[in-house]
Amino acid sequence: MTIEIKKSVKPIKYKFAVDILEDRLEQIKVNKNKELIWILEHEEIYTGGTSFSDNEILDKSINFIKTNRGGKITYHGPGQLIFYFVIDLNKRGKNIKKIITAIEKTIIDTLKNYNIKCFADRKNIGIWFEHKSGKIDKIAAIGIKVKKWIAYHGFALNISNDLNVYKKIVPCGIRDRGVSNLNKIKKQNYKNIENDLIKNFLSNIKN
Repeated sequence: MTIEIKKSVKPIKYKFAVDILEDRLEQIKVNKNKELIWILEHEEIYTGGTSFSDNEILDKSINFIKTNRGGKITYHGPGQLIFYFVIDLNKRGKNIKKIITAIEKTIIDTLKNYNIKCFADRKNIGIWFEHKSGKIDKIAAIGIKVKKWIAYHGFALNISNDLNVYKKIVPCGIRDRGVSNLNKIKKQNYKNIENDLIKNFLSNIKN
C-alpha cells in the first residue's frame, strides 16, 4: 500500500489545506490517487470542530473558522507541527477507534524517544503531559473526520508556538487544564521529529 508523503516548507492557509485533503479523499474513493500524509505549518487561525460552542471563544476578535473535523476549538500557527492524512479505512477493517489509537500511539512513542512521557485520555481527546507540580497540559490536539470510510484531518503537535494565543479561547472546550509545548517541557533539538512521527504512524496503521 503506497502512501504519498508530502512536506510543505512555507505556512499553508487552513482552508486551502482542507480543500486539498477533501479533493484527495474524492480521488481515493474512486481509486484515482494514493493515500496521503502531509506535514505542514498553518498561518495563524482558530478552528472550531463539530462539537464546538460559541462560549469557548473568549476574545471575539480572533481569526476563526468553523470546520467539519471532530472536536472543539483550537489554534493553529507558527511553531506547531500539523500532521494531516487521508487514509482509507476500507482497507483497514473500517475501524475508527483503531485509527485514533494509532495517532495517540504515534505521538506517545515518538516523544518517548525525546525522553518526554505523555499520555492519552479517554475523556479528553488529545495527548497530555503532567508536570512535576501535577499540572496537566495538552501538547497535541487530535481531530479527524471520516467520510465513506476514508479518514482525514489529523493532529497538531505544539513544538515552539506562542502559548499566549490560548488565552483567547477555551482550548478544546476544557477549562481545568492548560496547554504547553515541547520547548517549554524540554529544550532540545526537534528538527527530525516530523520524520519520527511519519515512521511511527506508518508502522502503527499497519498493525
